[in-house]
Amino acid sequence: SELAHTITHDETAGFIDKFREVAIPADAIARAISFSIDQPDDVDVNEIIVRPTASPN
Repeated sequence: SELAHTITHDETAGFIDKFREVAIPADAIARAISFSIDQPDDVDVNEIIVRPTASPN
């Protein structure tokens, strides 16, 4: 969101920049949700946890 561009605290702004380096693209989230919706009727998906495989250094 554009809200991150309004951060004036340098340390926080740096954290947000690092976070964006490993952020999951929206299409990856959409694929995970689509996967759960496409399951057969005898499969119940109760939770979806999606995490990036990378982490900020």
